[in-house]
Amino acid sequence: MELGLILLGCAVVASAILLALTLRPRQADARPDPRLDAVIVAQGEIKGQFQNTIAAQAELQRTLSERLDALNRRMSESLSESATKTSATLAGIGERLNVIDAAQKNISALSSHVVALSDILSDKQARGAFGQERMEAIIADQLSPSLYEFQHTLSNGSRPDCIIRLPNVKAVVVVDSKFPLEAFEALKDADESARKAAAARLRTDVQKHVGDIASKYLIAGETQTPALMFVPSESVYAELHTSFSDLIQKARQQNVVIVSPHILMLAVNTIQSLTRDAKMREQAHEIQKEVGALLKDVKLLAERLGDLRTHFERTSKDIGEIEKPLGRIVFRAGRIEAVEITTQDEGAPSLEKPS
Repeated sequence: MELGLILLGCAVVASAILLALTLRPRQADARPDPRLDAVIVAQGEIKGQFQNTIAAQAELQRTLSERLDALNRRMSESLSESATKTSATLAGIGERLNVIDAAQKNISALSSHVVALSDILSDKQARGAFGQERMEAIIADQLSPSLYEFQHTLSNGSRPDCIIRLPNVKAVVVVDSKFPLEAFEALKDADESARKAAAARLRTDVQKHVGDIASKYLIAGETQTPALMFVPSESVYAELHTSFSDLIQKARQQNVVIVSPHILMLAVNTIQSLTRDAKMREQAHEIQKEVGALLKDVKLLAERLGDLRTHFERTSKDIGEIEKPLGRIVFRAGRIEAVEITTQDEGAPSLEKPS
């Protein structure tokens, strides 16, 4: 732009000089000034350069305009793409925040459940109800209602938590779910100095509970041996087998078996299989009985079929005997038919054989 202005100024100056020289009076005999020709030539060159400058300036403006438009388009596309990516990122962040919020709610609910479970395990009656509920859920899920009963009263007035009826057996299996967990809690929280006393308390509590089950629930002819003592925790059951295996042996000697939830489930499945086998045997007896009756009917049918065959054979023989004289009758009738009757002199008829 500045170069164009400079050239424009030079052109104006040169035009002024040319105008002054033109207007200056000439002598009649004077020759043309050669400097004027040079100025005219320079003016033409300046004019050409000025036109070239104007064209270059226009081309520069067009180029700058095109580049600015391209830059604007690229910036718009970049801003649009950035806005799309930013929106997707914000949406992903929102989803993750929702997931985190849901997980936090689950954690809060779980913590409340853990607190409730801790309250249950800290209260003796609530802990007994918790163990009984687990035992009842396992049994009710595997057996039909006719095979078990909760809080059944035995002949001595005691009421076990559950009894299970076996097929074709009058005596029932007793299940007790009130396992003492206070001693286990004390043993778990005890330090090295108090561990021995806690272990002794555990032995005493378990042996006492086993003795109570054996004395109250094992009745000859009414209940099966052994009785089942349900432990509602696999970890407690594993601790018993690992550190107090002698308690397991003593309980078995008193016809009491300590079972965990998984072992109780296996025992219930075994009882279910026995019940199914007993029902299949009953059905097999019914089928065998029906097959015997069917065989008897088949034998009777065979006898009647033999009698019918004998009757048909006798009838066929009688028909044959009837056919013999019938044949003779037919033969003789044919002979009679073939006889010619002639009249003699006295008018008496006579029979003659045809020639």
